[in-house]
Amino acid sequence: MKLKLLLFSAFIVLSSFQQKKDEPLTHQTITTQTDKIFDKLVKIRRNFHENPELAGKEKQTQEFIKQYLLDLGLKVETDIYGHGIVGILEGNKKGKKIAWRSDMDALPNNFPDKADFKSKIDGVQHGCGHDVHMAIALGIAEILSKNKKSLNGTVYFIFQPEEETFVGAKAMVNNGLFTKIKPDEIYALHVSALPVGKIMAKPNEMFAYQKRVRIKLKNELSNEEAKELSQKIYRKLFRTKANTTPWDIQFLADPNLGLGNPNTIFQDYLFMDKDFRIRTKENELLLEAYVYETNKSNQQNIIPEIEQLIKETKYKDQLISIEYIQNNPTIQNNEKLTDQAINTISKIYGKQSILPDYGQIPYFNDDFAYFQQKVPGVYFLLGGSNFEKGIIAMNHAPNFMVDEECLRIGVKSFSSLIAERLKP
Repeated sequence: MKLKLLLFSAFIVLSSFQQKKDEPLTHQTITTQTDKIFDKLVKIRRNFHENPELAGKEKQTQEFIKQYLLDLGLKVETDIYGHGIVGILEGNKKGKKIAWRSDMDALPNNFPDKADFKSKIDGVQHGCGHDVHMAIALGIAEILSKNKKSLNGTVYFIFQPEEETFVGAKAMVNNGLFTKIKPDEIYALHVSALPVGKIMAKPNEMFAYQKRVRIKLKNELSNEEAKELSQKIYRKLFRTKANTTPWDIQFLADPNLGLGNPNTIFQDYLFMDKDFRIRTKENELLLEAYVYETNKSNQQNIIPEIEQLIKETKYKDQLISIEYIQNNPTIQNNEKLTDQAINTISKIYGKQSILPDYGQIPYFNDDFAYFQQKVPGVYFLLGGSNFEKGIIAMNHAPNFMVDEECLRIGVKSFSSLIAERLKP
């Protein structure tokens, strides 16, 4: 990978283009410049894909990104947390400060991968699309750096480690990220199973609230009794719209059932893992399951409802405690910024480029939520599927693939968005 670092660095210098003095930045310029670096970004994405690194081990990835940003003329900070990096692009004049976040880490799996550029690291894959995210972020950095004479303000490119473990963002915040940089707004994306060329966002929650609940009982139940009790709890909490299956995420991009339909199945639901994890520890029986809830206000009722149900059974005297053992925050898109971003992208690239979102996705989440707790921001879904070519960008799934045209869409769309947000 070190050899590739040198080759790519040389390629940046040889293929760089400079904005002419005093030439105004237009979105046609951004599109043209994106087209010029597209092939290079594809190579970079594939290099990341071949050389994935797990959470906390993103050392070579960090080295590559650091050198790339330095070659673009950005200031670089690497002393915040782990293998995180912040690239700082200062425009021609002082103005608004905007941050763009990209995650860096790969997944521990050996799922089937149809790509010709498969992972060279056994048991590690970019099966969630972070390789795509990093390539897009570097592309945005390159486009904006070549046009910095037209920019008023500062752009921070945050490359965050350890997203898959839900550790990196919180750790960067706790280690003083936002004392070193002070963005007014922050943005991020995640490649998704939507069709390539499409972007999606909505105000407030993008995902369901995900919690892991643990029910602790005296170890006096048989395995069958424990299963019976867990199913009673499952049925008690279960809530969906009539005849819908919000746990079936293969329908996320379906035109009739998916997120883009006002009557999507991914609205107003609460469900749990149907099969609880049942285990014993010392003299206690533990029942554990994830809960997915779309309604924020209903979260406070989950544990009391479980407790009330158990107290109405013959196991009431066996109950020791009920608690959340995992209670991560969820994405909360700022309403005003989201509406402005949707309108901006729609105005520049057409209404067909950005889709409405009417639902909340179960199972997935992103620790970008910790950044949003400190800075108002927007999180986008970027389409990576090409159904005609058999390319399905279903994250964390076997044969996860992306149509690399999404790199072009991501770079030009979000370079334009940032350029517009920086206008005085």
